[in-house]
Amino acid sequence: MAVGRRSGLPGPLLLVTDRLGHLRNDQALPLVETVAAFLDAGGSWVWFRDRDLPPDERRRLGERVAERVFAEGGTLTVGGDIDLAAQLGADGVHLAGNQADRIGQARERLGDGALIGISAHGAAELAATAAQGADYATLSPIFASASKPGYGPPLGLEAIRAAAATGLPVVALGGIAADTAGACRAAGAAACAVMGALTAAADPAAETRLLLTAWHGAR
Repeated sequence: MAVGRRSGLPGPLLLVTDRLGHLRNDQALPLVETVAAFLDAGGSWVWFRDRDLPPDERRRLGERVAERVFAEGGTLTVGGDIDLAAQLGADGVHLAGNQADRIGQARERLGDGALIGISAHGAAELAATAAQGADYATLSPIFASASKPGYGPPLGLEAIRAAAATGLPVVALGGIAADTAGACRAAGAAACAVMGALTAAADPAAETRLLLTAWHGAR
């Protein structure tokens, strides 16, 4: 199996952005404020997603997110767009499972030390993409997800155990909250990725602390 260029992940908790989180909770904060609260509460790794925006709008929002992340010494990953990642000075890019053949292109554009991730929806898919040289893969959906329904039935904790056996760091994604993050770590996840539990939270800082406490308390 090819290995990535990174020796480890930036942190155990990955915030996946969703500027529409307030549609699920009218008390939720605007996206950049959510990112700031996450970082202030001990988070360090942000995946700028929001891929449904027109390119210019996405770039402008990405610039605001990047400014906040870098001001706090965090790590920024951009979803799917290598060029945008380069424009924002991001630390890496997260590619869809069918984009594994672009890992080399991403490293050439972003540098050998870039953090390259791949999306997977099953242990077999993750194992197949591991050979391409990614640094990590998200595995989803682990649990039922209110923010991203329709991604297939929940895979459960056993899928994390099977995927972790490939040797590629597994980031659990889908329905992750404070009451499940610890179980994901215990099953072998290298980190947890969270969207709705943070972007739709009235107090994302408090939720971040709960998630980190659950993670660090797991064995």
